[in-house]
Amino acid sequence: MREAYIIDDNFDNINFTQQPLEVGEYENCTFRNCNFEYVNLSEFKFTNCEFVDCNLSMTKLAGTAFRDVVFKDCKMFGMHFDDCNEFGMSFRFDGCALNNSVFYKTTIKRTLFKNSKLNEVDFAECDLSNSVFSNCDFSGATFERTNLEKADLRTSFNYTINPESNKLKKTKFSLSEVHGLLRQFDIEIDKNS
Repeated sequence: MREAYIIDDNFDNINFTQQPLEVGEYENCTFRNCNFEYVNLSEFKFTNCEFVDCNLSMTKLAGTAFRDVVFKDCKMFGMHFDDCNEFGMSFRFDGCALNNSVFYKTTIKRTLFKNSKLNEVDFAECDLSNSVFSNCDFSGATFERTNLEKADLRTSFNYTINPESNKLKKTKFSLSEVHGLLRQFDIEIDKNS
């Protein structure tokens, strides 16, 4: 069966749980205010696409390719980016809720996460070197054997990162959130001093 090749198309206000998206490759397409919740996007290819105000929570991503994809103001709970096709994988997140999503063992260098909720996200063994996390909430996020070299977390908050089990060379942090690097030492830091 031949896969679809869709280029320069706009998809607005579509509920893909009721009207399935055709399996194939999507290039330079915009998906605006669409519902993908629990939809199987396995083996789909998205190149230079934009998802705006979409619900992508719990989508299946086995072999899915995201290449130069922008997610803006999207709900993306429980997504398994670790199941994606890693070849050329690159994306940006702005104003997204990625709670409980998984990036385990992915290589996503130079990724921009902006104004996003990353609560309970699994970044274990992920390569996030040179990534920028601008104003992101990391409550409960997991960092274990994660490469954060040259990453910028200066405006982000609520992270707990063990410097002994993660790569942090030249990583940028703000002084006000440095306690997130010291939690595992069970010491008390007076934030009022």
